Amino acid sequence: MTHTDWSERADLAHRSLTVLYGAAAPQLLNNSHPVDENATFNYWWLAHAMDVAIDGWERTGDPAHLRTAVGIFENIVARNSGSLFNDYFDDMLWLALALERLSRAPGYEEYLEPARVIWQHCLDDGWNEVMGGGIAWRKSQTYYKNTPANGPFIILGARLASRFGSDGSGEPYLTWARRTMDWLTEHLVREDGTVEDGVNREGDAQVDTDWRYTYNYGLFIGACVELFAHDDDPAWLDRAQLSARRAVDLLATDGVFPETGGGDVGLFKGIFYRYLDLLLDLRPSPDLVAFVRSGTDRLWDVNRLDDAEGVLWAGDDWRARPQGRTSMSTQLSAVMATETRARIEARELAQTPA
Repeated sequence: MTHTDWSERADLAHRSLTVLYGAAAPQLLNNSHPVDENATFNYWWLAHAMDVAIDGWERTGDPAHLRTAVGIFENIVARNSGSLFNDYFDDMLWLALALERLSRAPGYEEYLEPARVIWQHCLDDGWNEVMGGGIAWRKSQTYYKNTPANGPFIILGARLASRFGSDGSGEPYLTWARRTMDWLTEHLVREDGTVEDGVNREGDAQVDTDWRYTYNYGLFIGACVELFAHDDDPAWLDRAQLSARRAVDLLATDGVFPETGGGDVGLFKGIFYRYLDLLLDLRPSPDLVAFVRSGTDRLWDVNRLDDAEGVLWAGDDWRARPQGRTSMSTQLSAVMATETRARIEARELAQTPA
């Protein structure tokens, strides 16, 4: 399919999110389709909903996507008692990453400051020397360190360093990004590219080697790419590529990641695709590009509804249509993956001789 086809599919993916999961304020997006339980406030899911809206703007230039992102941010803060902060450092960092991206849009620069505030809050309250350093997963469990908290902290720090770097004020962000990456690679990244989830969850200094999730790989890939942007050392891309291939070898089946169960897990594969795309933009490895294409082909071949528009309703395992209720998180992953595919096809088109 052409770049245009995949851009149109990305548009439809956004519309499908609204059609299937959209709700009146203050809910904004239902937690599941068909709608069931909406009592849970999924702060971090909504942060990723902001991110996918920004994806739409970057691809199309349509300011409606930016207004959507702002509306989601305001919804998060309102439902969080007017605060940016909650108990989970990874939740807050996901929001900060979306805010930093939003602040790149002309006229939206004001959203850089809350991203910076969250970064500082996570450093002040989240970093401690248990297990030799690192950002804690949550305030009520500060001894437990994991990739989902430290990966976003590295990515955000590297990006803030770029944003504030012109006058030297960005140096602390980069210093902390590098220090956190040193901690992460020492404790949770293996020589073969395996990225573990966390350490010391039960206060026993043990690594959770039986918890293998795609988003941990995506975060390490993203962290490597963002540090590469600062020192141009190709070793960062080598490490990112090794971990990307390790994730595919370890966690993929038939060209897809069959993570099931919905809930938070529904977002994991989308995060992997998002940060893999940063690597593919710099180093378009044919095998990894083929993996994205095979998975997104399967997603769209199998998961469209039989209606006039062909709405995309994604299941957790893209090899089969969803059965029963699915989580909004799962749909967000499908939007992220489709946007990734659209970017890949756009880059290939741009490199094709006229």
